[in-house]
This record gives sequence, C-alpha cells and structure tokens, in this order.
Amino acid sequence: MEPHENTGHPRRWAILGVLVISLLVVVLDNTILNVALRTLADPVHGLGASQGELEWAINSYTLVFAGLLFTFGVLGDRLGRKRFLLVGLTLFGLASLLSAYAHDPGQLIAARALMGVGGAAIMPVTLSIISNVFDPRERARAIGVWAGAVGLAVAIGPVLGGALLEHYWWGSVFLINVPVVALGVVLVAALVPESRDPRPGRVDLPGVLLSVVGLVALTYGIIDGGEHGFDRLPVWAAIAGGVAVLAWFVAHELRSDHPSLDVRLFRVPRFAAPVAMVGLVFFAAMGVMFFGAFYLQLVRGYSPLESGLLFLPFAVAQLVFAPRSAAMVRRYGGRAVSAVGLLLTAVALGAFVLIDADTPIWIFSALGFVQGAGMANIMPPATESIMSALPREKAGVGSAVSNTVRQVAGALGVAVLGSVLSAVYRNEVTPALSGLPTPAHEAARESISGAYAVADRLGPAAPQLIAAANDSFVSAMHWAAVISALVAALGIVIVLRWMPGRPLIVTETRPASERELAGTP
Repeated sequence: MEPHENTGHPRRWAILGVLVISLLVVVLDNTILNVALRTLADPVHGLGASQGELEWAINSYTLVFAGLLFTFGVLGDRLGRKRFLLVGLTLFGLASLLSAYAHDPGQLIAARALMGVGGAAIMPVTLSIISNVFDPRERARAIGVWAGAVGLAVAIGPVLGGALLEHYWWGSVFLINVPVVALGVVLVAALVPESRDPRPGRVDLPGVLLSVVGLVALTYGIIDGGEHGFDRLPVWAAIAGGVAVLAWFVAHELRSDHPSLDVRLFRVPRFAAPVAMVGLVFFAAMGVMFFGAFYLQLVRGYSPLESGLLFLPFAVAQLVFAPRSAAMVRRYGGRAVSAVGLLLTAVALGAFVLIDADTPIWIFSALGFVQGAGMANIMPPATESIMSALPREKAGVGSAVSNTVRQVAGALGVAVLGSVLSAVYRNEVTPALSGLPTPAHEAARESISGAYAVADRLGPAAPQLIAAANDSFVSAMHWAAVISALVAALGIVIVLRWMPGRPLIVTETRPASERELAGTP
C-alpha cells in the first residue's frame, strides 16, 4: 500500500495514449522517407530529384529539427506545453500536406524543413507533459511506454513506407500523416491539460540564439561530412564553429542569472551519465541501421517492404521490454539495468561481424531483437534519471537536452560510420574495377549502389562486379559494426562508473540535482 496519495492526473494514462500518437507521427517521418528515395529520383513516377536534392530532402528536416529542439523545449515550459503541442501538430500536418503535393524537389525540401519546425515543437513537450501528469512513482513506467513507442516507430516506418509505395504514389508517405495529426489535435485539445513553469523569469534570449546557431552549425557539418567526406575545409569550419558557439553558450549560461539551461547539471552524475549514455547508444545504433538497410536491399535483394519487415523484431523487442524496464529498475537499480542493456546492445552490434552475403536472414532479425531488447532497457532508465534531476516545471529542458543529444548523436553515427563504410568499401573494391571505363570505374568505386547501377550495363561481366561489390560492402560493414560495438561498450564503462544505482527514496521537494549540487544526499 502506497503511504502517499498519487499526485498524477486522473486521466494520465489516456493522456499518455494521446502523446504516443503525437510522437509516432514525428518519429515515423524520420524513417519512412528513406524507402521513397528511389521513387523520388524517378522523373516519371517521382520528382526526378538529383542525389544532392534527395540528401537535402532528408537533411533539411534533420537540420531544423535538431537545431530547434532545445529552444522549443525551453519555450514550451514558459508558454505552455499543450499550446506548443497543438501548434507543432498543426504545422507538421500542414507541412506533410505540402510535401505530398510538392511539384519539384525545391518545394519538397522547403516543406520538409517546415516539418522539422513542427517536429521540434512536438517531441520535447510530449516527455515534459508525461513528467507533469504522472506521479514520480509512476513516471518511469510511463517513460517506458514512451520509449517503446519511439522504438516501434523507428522500425515500422520502412514497413509502412514500403507498403504505401507498392500500392500508391510517392506522396502517400507524407499524406498518411495528415489524418493521424488531425486525430492528435482533437484528442490533445480534449484531454491534455495545460502546464507551464509558474515562475519562468526572463527569457534568456542570447542563450537561446547561441544554442540554435551552435546546434545548426554542428549538425550541418556532421551531415555534410557524412554525405561528401570529412576531408574538406567547409565541413570542419562548420563543425568547429558549432562547437565554439556551443562553448560560448555554456560560458554564457554559467554567468547568467536566468539561464535557459543550468549547465551545472552536468556535474550531477544522475543527469550527466544518462545523457552521455543516450548519445553513445544512438551513435552506435543509427549507424548500424544505416548500413543494415543497404545490406538488405542491395546485397540480399529484398524489397523496401521486405527489408522493413526484417527490422520488425527490433520493434517487437522495444514494445515488449521498454514498458517493463521500470519494474526492473525498481528491483535491480538503474545502473545494473542500463549496464545489461548496453551489454546486450554491444553484443548484438558486434555480432554483425558474423553476417555475410549468405548468412541465413533470420540471424539478422534475431540480432535486431537482441539489440531492441538491450535498448529497451537503456532509454527508459536513462530518460527517467534525466527527468528526475529536474523539477516538474523545468521538464521541457530535460526532455530537450535528451532529445537533442539523441538527434545529434544519431546524425553523427550515420556520418562517421557511413564514412568508415565508404572508405573501407572503396579500398576493398578498387582492385576489381581495373579495365572499366573511367565513368563506370568512379561510380562503382563510390558506393555499392553505384556498382549495381554500372553492372546493369556490363552484360556478362556484371556478376563478377556484383560479387566484388557485395564482398567489399560486407567487409566494410564488419568494420562499422566493430566500431559501433566499441562505442556501446564505452557506455558500459560510463554507467558502471557514474550512473546511480537503486532509485533514491526522495523525501525533499527539491529535485535530485539541487540536493546533489548542494552536497546533500
């Protein structure tokens, strides 16, 4: 029997369902577009987009989304989280409609950027609303459901996208968002209570601007380096500039008497350790999902829909284990649960070195299930630890920090591991390309996709080139898998050294961060 009255909202579980619907549409959009790229490049059935235009159709969303996440989390606390959620959903739905009926790649890129604005308004407030409508004793379980929904959306995006493209035109991958958003707006307006920081103080305008400029510059540099190589001065200028501006942001926040983010929080293990853990695990995981999609569709020859279905075990594991992680944390403590989750993730990522062009495909899906089970026991305790370090009225800040780190780390993982993949592939495949005409040689050397395009015109020599490209790609995939596993293993070290163990029994009204910074238990 609980000795204290439950302080949660009477309709908190219905509200959680509404928030999951709002969240699904944002996370789905991060993955659903990937399966439509080939169609969008088709001048007859798509928009005839070039490779660069396709890259920006994805990157315009990521750049705006990552750049505004922190700012919108802070402003949501001040101006009202329900209001931000409604505005974000409306913008997202409108931008989805514009994307579906874009007449050229430029319109699609602009509409996708607008979707990024809507997504950045939605994502942080979903988590901060959870912190405000749930009693702290139930919050970990609710965050587990929230994390399970994120994992589910990541995996079902390619499945849904593939199914839509098999039956409808390319715009359907965006149009599907509109009825979901409309339902979300109605339910949010009817069920979700308004909440905000009752003592917001002055707006830290310089801090907000510095965070946007720093995050946009850093994210742009990472994306550009991943797409076109890290051996160019503009890439490093953007990355170094972004890091410098973010360092300026930290210095400003330390001096400000009304900071948008109290950077002293990073001295608190229960805040800093899970933030680092989230960054490391998404760096590793998103890089593997990136090369996994190429492996399934090119090396193994599966359709986009079939490839998406092969990722479903990852989603099933997330859906099954994430909501149960709170009970595991209560029993064994956050440190033990997170360490085991990271160990499972590292083992699954490292085991990709055993995958080759002829491996039974069920092994690929089984590794996805193990990885999903591991991540399901990482995100909920990490997120709960981050949110518990802040008072309820500052929940948007904690949510924004967590989501920003996840987004930037995921982009960095794709960029860095993608660069490793490309470098090893080029080194391995080059000896097999002797004798090819220069244009064909360059295309086949650049990527496995280029090799397959060249092979279509080679006639009897095609099977030899395809075999060499497949072998080179698998070898490169093994290198990327080893690096991913090592990054996840670094997370284990951080957890065992700095992550709190069993949950604290809180008897004070101050958040954990204030007690720990003050030196009280």
